[in-house]
Amino acid sequence: MTRDEALDRLRQLARAQALGRHVGSDRLIQAGLDALLTDVDSPSLALLAGLGRREEHEARELFDHVVDELRLGFEVPADPIAAKWALAYWLAAQIVNGSLDPATGADLIWVEAASELGYPEALQPIVECAIHLDDWNADWSTPLEQLKGEVVVTARALVERGKCESDL
Repeated sequence: MTRDEALDRLRQLARAQALGRHVGSDRLIQAGLDALLTDVDSPSLALLAGLGRREEHEARELFDHVVDELRLGFEVPADPIAAKWALAYWLAAQIVNGSLDPATGADLIWVEAASELGYPEALQPIVECAIHLDDWNADWSTPLEQLKGEVVVTARALVERGKCESDL
């Protein structure tokens, strides 16, 4: 792992937490250790990386300090609707970059964003993919991997749409 990859992992975990996703203490500690091993430096990083099992309850607070010290934070939009859109775009980006299983990601977008936003037209393609994946069984003529591939294509289009909107 490179220094940039370690910083990106810390950034992604910070964004996940900011968007309300659960991130286990073990993942925070491991990300801290990985960052430390790639020469990332901040006053709280070594403390985070050195936490043992009995100290896992301290991980979240130390991780927050590391994020602040490295200026990796993500400000969630105050408007709840904008926050749900931010979640949808972020989950779609995770699908596209391969860090989130397409079926899981499509389901999360469906349940945690689209349903909360009243099923907007822009999210309908990914919701349809999620429904197909939810209904899928081995007797279908369409392979599961093909459906997951459709999710990736749909997620990529959603990410591009989000980038275009942020340029406005």
